[in-house]
Amino acid sequence: MVKYYRIITNYILKLPENKMLLLLAFFTGLLSGFSAVILKNLIHFFAFTLKGWFNTTTESYLYLLYPGLGMLLGFRFVKYFVKDNIGHGVTKVLLALSKNESKIKAHNTWSSVAASSVTIGFGGSVGAEAPIVYTGAAIGSNLARVMGLSYKHMSILLGCGAAGAVAGIFKAPLAGILFTLEILLFNISVTSVLPLLVSAVTSATVSFIFFGKSFVFTNSIESFTITNIPYYILLGVLCGFISLYFTRTTLAVEDKLKGITNPYRRWLITASALGLLIFIFPPLYGEGYESLTALLNGDADSAVGPNIFGDLIKERWPLLIFFSAIIFFKVLAMSFTNAGGGVGGTFGPTLFVGGVTGFVFSRFINLTGLHLLPESNFALVGMAGLMAGVMQAPLTAIFLIAEITGGYVLFMPLIITSIVSFITIRSFEPYSIYTKRIANNGELLSHDSDKTVLTLLKTSDLIETDFKPVNADANLANLVESIAVSKRNIFPVIDNSGILFGVIFLDDIREIMFKKELYEVTPVVTLMKDTPVTVTKDEKMDIVMRKFESSGAWNLPVVDNCGKYLGFVSKSKIFSAYREQLQQVSHE
Repeated sequence: MVKYYRIITNYILKLPENKMLLLLAFFTGLLSGFSAVILKNLIHFFAFTLKGWFNTTTESYLYLLYPGLGMLLGFRFVKYFVKDNIGHGVTKVLLALSKNESKIKAHNTWSSVAASSVTIGFGGSVGAEAPIVYTGAAIGSNLARVMGLSYKHMSILLGCGAAGAVAGIFKAPLAGILFTLEILLFNISVTSVLPLLVSAVTSATVSFIFFGKSFVFTNSIESFTITNIPYYILLGVLCGFISLYFTRTTLAVEDKLKGITNPYRRWLITASALGLLIFIFPPLYGEGYESLTALLNGDADSAVGPNIFGDLIKERWPLLIFFSAIIFFKVLAMSFTNAGGGVGGTFGPTLFVGGVTGFVFSRFINLTGLHLLPESNFALVGMAGLMAGVMQAPLTAIFLIAEITGGYVLFMPLIITSIVSFITIRSFEPYSIYTKRIANNGELLSHDSDKTVLTLLKTSDLIETDFKPVNADANLANLVESIAVSKRNIFPVIDNSGILFGVIFLDDIREIMFKKELYEVTPVVTLMKDTPVTVTKDEKMDIVMRKFESSGAWNLPVVDNCGKYLGFVSKSKIFSAYREQLQQVSHE
């Protein structure tokens, strides 16, 4: 087996670079497609087994138990088998690109699929898309690592895996490519798009083979009417504000719940709250795609499902209030699921909330008699509006919704609502739900090449250690001995434990360094200068550059967290590394 593996590996590595990447992109798409098929089937199996026989409100009391049980199983699986944090898959992929040289652990090729299928199948109110993106990206990353490829090629294959994952889970190859370009790989050449295309088409083909050619969401849409444009604009504004609520509430609630240090106590609180929410609002169960499909087909009564409100919910205004509440509670249900130990993403809930928002908006306009709007159309367009706002990826939103619903006849309203939603939220929030946390930590790659390069540069990789340290107890004679064997003109002064005391510049002692009568009577501590600015080895490069600017120095000493001297970092080496990295980024 090892022999055949080496033969295949050697054959692939001997191929021209472009052909090698295309071949590996094909295998990445193939594996990502099969992973998407497996995940969807597992979720449907668990969900059908647990609630496929529900017909009455009495049976729906099990909603109080199912989600918490799924969260517990997912939590214990991650804690005792995976032993790693695998939540928030898209954010983890972004961190791998910016901090870990596009390397993702091997277990992520399967662990997210296993944990999320249980979480969602048992009713966790999250989506399967982020886990499958993490899985696809891990497949591409590990395939590149096994083949011994460079960071550049590993990043491209990671992107191929993510594109294949989205294409496979939605049967939407174009959306998979746009998702990768808008959210993950910002600086990429036209030639590098070809592997993404191969991976996305391959993965979508696998999905078509297993699930058929039907759209992910069947719907009964009507043709676009130009008189409805003002209402699509208003829907875009509404989606922008709900996107703002979605993003900030999600992050705030999850951060608050993380303050509960006991994981079982946190699970008990979140599982109880989630079970109660789903019992009151059954469409919150799992991804909610069944209810969303019903809304897209104009069947709001079926979208409600077995519930405790009985015939009351069939009245026009109570039904509107019911779905309005779902918009706000879905965000809480999703946050409870993730914070309580479940594994899932925000992609699916974004689509769900967007569809409900479009339905609620159009139903409200219809009930007030202001205008007659096609509710199915607005539910469909609302999905794109919220995606454009929450993910701040309008192109992905437009083409994804068109691909998964067949709603190309609504291309103009999809564009209008998505752009308006994007502009609205960007007026208040510059980062998406995926990037806000890591942007605050200075770890986000962006469309700005300068910022991207600074993010990729690591201070620890640029430390120069050929400076000759001098002990704080030494004298001028010892210093002269160090000068004789050093090629640098700066000499760090340290104590016996390696703590940095200060620095001595050659220019400052040039006048006395040849006066031998001063050698034994001049302590080095009288010659050194304090170090007003130091750098730690893990400090972000943008902070390091600000320290250079404020101090006016050309070299800055680097210390560890305890103050021990490690070396120096210089502007010249940073600029050299910057130019090299910028050249790589510009040609990816």
